Amino acid sequence: MRSLGVCCGLALLVAGLWQLTSRADAPKSPPAVPAATKEPPLPSVEEARRRAEILHEAMHATLQVVHLQYFREDEGVAIPAATLRGVFRELSRRQGVELRWLAVNAQAMNKDHEPANDFEKEAAAKLAAGAASHEQVDGGTYRRVGKIVLESECLKCHQPTRMDTRSRTAGLVIAMPVTHQ
Repeated sequence: MRSLGVCCGLALLVAGLWQLTSRADAPKSPPAVPAATKEPPLPSVEEARRRAEILHEAMHATLQVVHLQYFREDEGVAIPAATLRGVFRELSRRQGVELRWLAVNAQAMNKDHEPANDFEKEAAAKLAAGAASHEQVDGGTYRRVGKIVLESECLKCHQPTRMDTRSRTAGLVIAMPVTHQ
C-alpha cells in the first residue's frame, strides 16, 4: 500500500513539474498583483492542449505501472484507478484542472464513468473507432479526452464476459479553464 502512495506522489510530482515548465514557456503576464488577490494566469488553448497531453501521458503511465506492480486482486486493496481519483481531487484543488475516467468500450467500473454529456458521448464514439483523443473548446473551458488502453489483464474486471483478449479502450477526461480568444 505504501508503494501505491509513492506512485500517486510521483504523479503529483510530474504534474507539479509540468506546471513549472509550462510557466517558463508561457508569455509574460501583466504586472504583479498583490499576493492576496493574485490568481495564476489562464493558459491559452494551445498551452492547455500541451498541458493536457502531458498530464494524460503521466496519468496513463502511472495507472499502467500501478496496476501491474502493486494491484493484487486477492489482497483486497483499492484498485489503482480509484486511488488515482485522490490525485485527481488534489490536482483540481491545486491547479483547477478537472480529471475523470470515461467508459468507452468496456464495462464501466463506476456509473460516474459513463459519458455525462454530448461531448463525452462523441469522444467515447471517436475513441472506440480508433482515435487517440478528442477535444473541444467551449466558452472558457478546454476539454480533452485521451485514450486509455485496457490490456488483456485488465479485462477480467472491465470485460468479464469477453470472448477474446483484444485490448479495450477507456478514456481520461481533462478539463481546464483557458483565456478567451
